[in-house]
Formats: sequence, structure tokens, C-alpha cells
Amino acid sequence: MSNTRKRGQKRPERRINYNMKKKLVMLFAVVLLALVVLIVRITYINATSGTKYKKQVLSQAQQKYESQVLPAKRGDIYDKNGNILATSNKVYNVILDCKTVNSDSDYVEPTIRALNEQLGIDEETVRSLLSDPSTSQSQYQILMKQLSMDKKKEFEKYEAEDEDSGLTAEQAKDRANIKGIWFEEDYLRSYPFNETACDTIGFTLDRDVADIGLEGYYNSTLTGVDGRQYGYINNDSDVEQTIIAAVNGKSIQTSIDIGAQQIVEKYVNGFKEAMGAKNIGVIVEDPSTGEIIAMDGGDRYDLNNPRDLSNVYSEDEIKAMSDEETVEALNSMWSNFCVTDAYEPGSVVKPIVMASALEKGAIQESDTFVCDGAQTFGDTMIKCAVYPSAHGTETLGEVIANSCNDAMMQIGAKMGAVQFIKAQSLFNFGTRTGIDLPNEGAGIIHTKDSMGETELACSAFGQGFTCTMIQEVNAMSSVINGGYYYQPHLVTKILDSNGGTVKTITPILLKQTISSRISSDIRSYMALSVQQGTSRHSKVQGYSSGGKTGTAEKYPRGNGKYLVSFIGFAPVDDPAVVIYVVVDEPNVDDQANSTYPQYIAQGILSELLPYLNVTPDESDDGTVPETELWEGFKGHLKSTASSSSLNSDGNLVDADGNLIDWDGNRIDENGYLLDDNGDHILDDNGNYKMSTNLVTSVGSTETDASGDAVSNPDAPGPLEDDESETTQDNNAETDGITNEEAGLE
Repeated sequence: MSNTRKRGQKRPERRINYNMKKKLVMLFAVVLLALVVLIVRITYINATSGTKYKKQVLSQAQQKYESQVLPAKRGDIYDKNGNILATSNKVYNVILDCKTVNSDSDYVEPTIRALNEQLGIDEETVRSLLSDPSTSQSQYQILMKQLSMDKKKEFEKYEAEDEDSGLTAEQAKDRANIKGIWFEEDYLRSYPFNETACDTIGFTLDRDVADIGLEGYYNSTLTGVDGRQYGYINNDSDVEQTIIAAVNGKSIQTSIDIGAQQIVEKYVNGFKEAMGAKNIGVIVEDPSTGEIIAMDGGDRYDLNNPRDLSNVYSEDEIKAMSDEETVEALNSMWSNFCVTDAYEPGSVVKPIVMASALEKGAIQESDTFVCDGAQTFGDTMIKCAVYPSAHGTETLGEVIANSCNDAMMQIGAKMGAVQFIKAQSLFNFGTRTGIDLPNEGAGIIHTKDSMGETELACSAFGQGFTCTMIQEVNAMSSVINGGYYYQPHLVTKILDSNGGTVKTITPILLKQTISSRISSDIRSYMALSVQQGTSRHSKVQGYSSGGKTGTAEKYPRGNGKYLVSFIGFAPVDDPAVVIYVVVDEPNVDDQANSTYPQYIAQGILSELLPYLNVTPDESDDGTVPETELWEGFKGHLKSTASSSSLNSDGNLVDADGNLIDWDGNRIDENGYLLDDNGDHILDDNGNYKMSTNLVTSVGSTETDASGDAVSNPDAPGPLEDDESETTQDNNAETDGITNEEAGLE
């Protein structure tokens, strides 16, 4: 019973006594008072300094994009077939925000370590920026330029990795503390074909600065307008972001054919390796439009590294250069000989002079001239190249074929100084052509006051005045295309950033220089020069062609230095291309030999004409005999194969030692094509198939006289060039306009 009573009893009730109530009330009062004080303080701060603190907080969110430049993409440069010659690839500048990194000591080491391990940035460089008082609070310090997009993505992936990526907690914390690194967009100009057409394309000195080649001439067209992204705080203390989009530059499409350009450079490089010269220039032009198909104007340099002189000078020579000498060497390497340099052209002007004389009525197609070996003017005797022999009686065609100076002097005399000077001006000698490249030279021709009978006689065969390569090739194009003088040009289209055509630049016909009948006559005379005259070394099998050689003795006379040249075209009746080759001071003892530029022209045309799908007009059954090239090219023409070399016999072999032709096809010792297993490839008739690109020997290295040499030491020199005039910039495009828009039509 006692236990039952115990279970039924109630426990005594606990009551809050007075003291406890008093303590609770006091605690509540204190908390309430603190809240009241805090509310009052917040209200006061908000009323007096709320905007200030709000701006400080909000500004932290816009630090990354405040006044950030959005770079414009520079326009691309294309060849006529759409191959990219120059483009701009997106790259990034690595920016360090020192203030953010220094805001917490836990950020410093992880950030430095990430920059070093992932981007290879020197630790001491970063520490110095973070600790130096002048930069420690900076929010914009460039650590690295031109970082690729792939490297940027790798860094961002590294930075974002956490424990879910398999990292330990400590590693994840380390990655989370990488702060103050951001990437600023930029563009890097690149040239996919490296040194190919370097003189014509040019390069950028900076993203928006260019002086050389098409890059320089069309700089304002190619350059876009940078945009801007920035944040600001409006009247409601909210952060607003404003973006002014960048306007990308326009692109240009050129008449340059990269395949044709590579053919030209293949033979120029081959000649340089085999013999060499002070300078070699080549221009290939479409005579019916004035469009430049290929242009090679001097030293090779990599457009992606234009300040590298190693292609021209040895390492010791480069080290020995002073700053002034380095600048001079760079400017010389960057110069385009085809456009800038003026020189005495020699006999290549004879067809132009003869055409002018026919057009003026000074001579007739039926006229003949007697060469007795020389002409005397006062006390000066100007000799023909065959003196003391003579050419005798010559037709106009024979005058060109024999490159007779005597007859040309007589033709010049029949024209007279006034008519001769007018004819030179008509063909744009002494005046810039207006080609869309900078720094075009003008050359110097005589005036009525300075041209005596001796000066007239020498000018008739290309001495005593100066011109540029572009002047000569464009004048000759007019002579052989029916008499129409087109402005030479390289750019055919201007495109917007989406590839749409903004403007088509059509050929600009400036004037008619001679009649189509006279043009036809001159073509036949130049064809005779290839068939039996001084231009016979330029012959390409299967194609009719015309040509004229030139051998100009440089001033001062008698120094043994010559500039030899060849200008030619094919086919004769309807010329598809005109080619002009200049070899300035070939590296031989006897420089007075115009066969050297003919060898180069022949090699180029033997590949170029088929490449351009020019139909062989001297082939009845469609078969074309192989053109025998100069034997000096053997072993010096670069193969298109990726891995090839020469064996001890000078034959081209691949990496496995197999004989290959210049296209990289495997062949046997007789030139028959082999498959990968070494078995002969058969044609449709079951016969062994012969390689179509073998370089064979001509069996002779004769250097017979070309008949163009000026042997008289008393021949007057050319008028002195006005350096400020011939090197003056001719950028009519400075405001983004073309030559046509500049009024040159």
C-alpha cells in the first residue's frame, strides 16, 4: 500500500520566483535597448552616409569591366581564290588585380603559384608587383600578352576545380583562393604563308599600325573601331553596364594567286641558291586588266617575325650592327624592289619605243634600218653590242630580235626629243602608276632642255633615264594587249566582316597608247626574238611567246656591274600573262648576260601556264614536250614534299631514301613513277608512266653574249634621282578609299 501511495503522489510544482523574473526583465530590456540603439545608428548612417557606402559596395561588382576596351578585329587579306594571306586571331592579355590579391593574405600564395605553374609567369615578378607600393593597390597590371585561347581555358579550368574534381579539401581551398586574375581580349596578326609574298602583303607594327605592303596601304580600311564595356552607378545607386560594340575592320581580296606566287618564289629561290645576285625582282601581271598575279620584290623575311634578319645576314653580322645599321638593314629588307627602286632598264624598253615611233608616224612597218655597228654624236661614239661587226640591213622585227642599239638610235632620232619625251610620258615613265602599294618610286626621265642628241640616242635603248619595274611591266602590258593602259592594282574587292562585298574594284582603263594593229605588230616582233633572237632561252614548249631581253650597264660605266632583265608574254595572239624578271648584279664575273633572267622566266612559265589553265597553242594533239630548264636549277629547286633531301648525286629523295620528283612522287632512276610498294605505275596502254615534273639538264652552261650590253664607257649616266620624290609615300587610301575613289581613274 505504501508503494501505491507513493506512485499516486504529485511532484511539487516549480515556480519562477521574483528574483528570476527581475533578471529576465532586465535582460530583455538590455537586448531591446541594444536593438533600438543599433536601429538608430543604422538609420543615422543610412541618412548621412548611406549613398557613399552603397557606392563602395556596388563598385566592387564592376571593377572587372569598368572602362574595359573591346578590341576590334582587323580585316583579313585574301588571295584571288579565297586563301587567307593575313588574319587576326583572338588572344588575351593576362591582367593582375593587385588590390584584390592583397585584400586577403590567403590569396597571395595560391595566386602566385597558379600563375607560375599554369602560365609560366615568374614568381618574383608577381611578388614584386604585389609588394611594391606603387603597384600594390593597382587593379591593372599586364603580366603577359598574346596568351592563346587554349591556355586561357586551361587556366580557367585549373582555377575552377574543386573537391568534386578529386581534389583534397586543402587543394580545393587553395584553388578557391586564386583571386585577382582576369583576361583582356586582344588580337594577334598572323600570316599563314609566313614569308610568301612578304613584300606585297606587308605586316603590322602594332595591332592598328602598318607601313609596309597592302597592310600599310589599306591600313585604314583593315583597321576597325574599338568598342568599350563599362559600368557606372545611376541616380538610384544601381550599377548599370553599357557596351559599345566594336566595329571590325573590312577585309580585302587581292588579285594575288598564292599558287602562282609559290611558283615564282620557287624559281627565284632556286636561282639564288645556284648563283645569287644583289637583288632579284619578278612581276607577273594580267595584261588585259592590270591585275598583279604574283610579285616578288627582294629579300625573304617571315611576316610573323619581321624583325628577324637571319635570312639576310649572318649571326656575327647582326651582332656587329649598331642601332642605326639595324634600322637601315630592316628597311632594306622590307623594301619592295618591284615598286620602290628606280634603275636604268636597258633594252626591254625597245618594243615600247618602237611602238611609240610607229604610233607617231615617225617610222612605218615596212621600214628597214642599216646597222654598221655604231652611231657617232659629236665626239661620242655609241656602239652596238656586235661592234666592230654589224647587223646590216634589218626589218623592224629583226631590230627587236637582234636587240640592235644602232637601229634604235636611228629610230629615236626620227622621233626627235619632243615626241620621244611625250611618248615616255604617255606610257607613265617618270610618273607613278598609282599601284595600291606604298612608297612607289617614279624614276627620272629627261626634259626637252636636258635631252641632247646623245641622251636621245641612249634613251632609245633604255639608258640615260630610270624607271621602276611596275612602270616597265605595265607599259609593256599596254603594248601587247591592243594598246590599252590599265592602272596596275592588287585589290579587287573590299569585304565586310561577314564576308559580304562592300565594293568591287574593277579594272581602270586610263588611256589608249597605241592602236591594236601596232600592238599586233609588236607582238610578232617579240615572238621573233623568242624564235631566233636574244630571247630564245625563255622558250616554253607548247606555247607561243614573245619576249625582250635587257642588259643595262650600271653607272659609273666600266665598273663591270650590270642589271640584266627579261620581259615576256604568252601566248602571242591573246596574252594571258606578262612576266618581267630583273636580276641586279648576278654573282658571276661576267654579269652582262641576259640569259640569267630568261632561265628564271622559263622555269616560272613552264609551271605557271599549266597552273593557270592556259591552253597550249603550239600543240596539235594535246601533248606538250617537256621544257628543258637551266641545269643550274638542278638540286636547288625546293620540293613540295614535306620531308625530302638531296643524296650525294644531287637527286631528291624522301625520308626513306626513295627517289622522288619535284612533286614528291616516288620514281625510279629513269624517272618512271612508282607506287608505295615500289611497283611501276602503268598508263591506260599498260606502259610505264613517266613523271611530269623532273628537272633535266640542258647539257650546256654556255653564257653566250645576249647582244644587249652597252659597251661604250662614254654613254651618259641617268639623271640623279630626287630621293624625297622617289621614296615619297603614295597612300591614296589613307582615309579608307581606293585609288578609284581618289580620282586616279
